[in-house]
This record gives sequence, C-alpha cells and structure tokens, in this order.
Amino acid sequence: MIDLSLIWAFIIAFAVFAYVVMDGFDLGIGILFPSFAVGEERDSAMNSIAPVWDGNETWLVLGGGGLMAAFPLAYAIVLPATYPLIIAMLLGLIFRGVAFEFRWRDPGHRALWDFAFTGGSLVAALSQGMVLGALLQGIEVADRGYAGSWWDWLTPYTLLTGLGTVAGYALLGSTWLIWKLEGAAQDHARRMAFRAAIATLGLLAAVSLYTVFLEAQYFDRWFSMPSVLFAANVPLLTAIIAFLLFRGLAKGWEAAPFWLSLALFFLGMAGLGVSMFPYIVPDQVTIWDAAAPESSQIFMLIGVGITLPLIIAYTGWAYWVFRGKVGHEGYH
Repeated sequence: MIDLSLIWAFIIAFAVFAYVVMDGFDLGIGILFPSFAVGEERDSAMNSIAPVWDGNETWLVLGGGGLMAAFPLAYAIVLPATYPLIIAMLLGLIFRGVAFEFRWRDPGHRALWDFAFTGGSLVAALSQGMVLGALLQGIEVADRGYAGSWWDWLTPYTLLTGLGTVAGYALLGSTWLIWKLEGAAQDHARRMAFRAAIATLGLLAAVSLYTVFLEAQYFDRWFSMPSVLFAANVPLLTAIIAFLLFRGLAKGWEAAPFWLSLALFFLGMAGLGVSMFPYIVPDQVTIWDAAAPESSQIFMLIGVGITLPLIIAYTGWAYWVFRGKVGHEGYH
C-alpha cells in the first residue's frame, strides 16, 4: 500500500531543498553585496541572477502551499509559532525584489536600493534560519493548536541557526559568482567563498552539537543503534565535501565549488531528517497525525504530478539559456 503522507513529505522536502538551492545563492549575493565595489563589480554580481531570481521563489510557494494543503495541522501549529519570523521574511523578500528592479531604473538613488537589497536579503535569510531553529527546539502544543507565546521563537539556539543560514547562503552566493564572473570580480568572490566556507562549517558544527544535546530524542537518533549506522555517514561525508571544497577554491576550480556547497546543504537536510523523522512538529505531531484526508491528498497529487514536471522543465530551460559567464554587458 502506498503511503501518501510519505510521498507528500518527500514533495515538500524537495520543494524546500529546491528553494534553498535556488533562492539561497541569490540571497547570498545580496548578503555579500556591500563587499563588492560600487559600479561594474556590483552590476555584474546582480546581473548573474537577473534572469532567474524571481522564478527561484516559486519553490517557496510550493513548499508553503503544500504544507498547508497536505499537512494542515502542522501548518496551523507552525505558522502561529513563527508569525514574526514569517512576516519579517516576506517583508525582506519584498524589499529586495523592489530594490532589484528599481536600482536599474532609478540610478540617482542606487545607494538606497543597494542598501534595501542587502537588508532584505539578510533579513530573509536570518528569518528562514530562525524558523528552522524554532521548529527544532520544540513548539508548545495543546489541543491540536499552538499554546506558546509570541516570543518563544527567540532563543540563543534560533539565533545560531539563523546565523548559520546566513553564512551558508553567503557561501552559495560567492561560489555562484566564482562560476559566473571573470577577472577581479571572480577573484574577490573566491576570497569571500573561503571566509564564508569557514563560517558555514564552524556554525554547522556548532548547530549540530547544540541540536544533539537539545533534546534526548535527538541524541538517541544520532547515537543509538541502528540509526547511528546511517547517521554517522552524514558528518563523514560532510568532512569529505568540505575538504574538496577548500581544495577546489585553492586550485581555482570554477563550477565545482558551487556544486560542493550544494552538497553541504543536502547533507544538512539529511541531518535534519535524521533528527526529526517521523515528526513534522518535533515530539508533538507526526506526518501521519498532521496529514490531510487521503482523498484530498490524492486530488492534490494529481495537480502536483502535472505542474511539478512543468516547473522543473521551465526552471532547467531558464538556467540552460543563461548558462555561461555573465560578461560586462549583463542582461539588463
């Protein structure tokens, strides 16, 4: 018998990972934007994401909409617990989207739009990481609803996960620019990638250790048999990928550092799966508890079966058309 709840959990996890992969690097470029020289260097960095940045956020809509439709109970619990962070994230995405367009059409206020682009990117990335931290640290549930306060999400742990996400996005952004740019701008991006990689790995290690000792259930899933046989592969593979990443940056590789950075994020999500599965709200609500009725899941699955391949095909085509180096002329 097919478990529809597991299928939907995979679809939502895929949408979240696709969003992190695709919107992560353009948020990272926004975070790093002040470090680039005003003029050609900043223009080249922004031009590298001009054809794809807005389409990347399709995956955020799919993930959020899928959670609401397929796991309505989880949606009803997680959103009230993280409302301030969700609002901050959406405002950040709005500010950066407006700034992205207006900096080209209003050169007289370009410094203001650059500030909005960076600020929006930073707020969005920090908020996303803190939402993850708020989920992992536990949400107070009573009578199938959120029972905590407005500020439960604000803890040292969520701040740490927020900073880890900011550093990780900066790594994705800098390695993307290594791939897409040339000359002095590429050299600058490579230097930033070294720093971002060190910060990302340091914060990843700190978050991982904090998480393991945050709840007894997390410790058991990482160190008890037989789950330890799978879980042990995550830090091992992370160390291998990290070694290859630093080697690639030192050797002047161009595309490989970006793909290796994506591999780090994939392993981070694998570690998240080890810690949380089968809960969608840790230690409170499993994916089966939160699932919509089977008839609803089947109906939605038909729609997703049609639209998801179209989204993947369109996204792949867009990246294929705009492959290669940006060049000085850009896309504007």
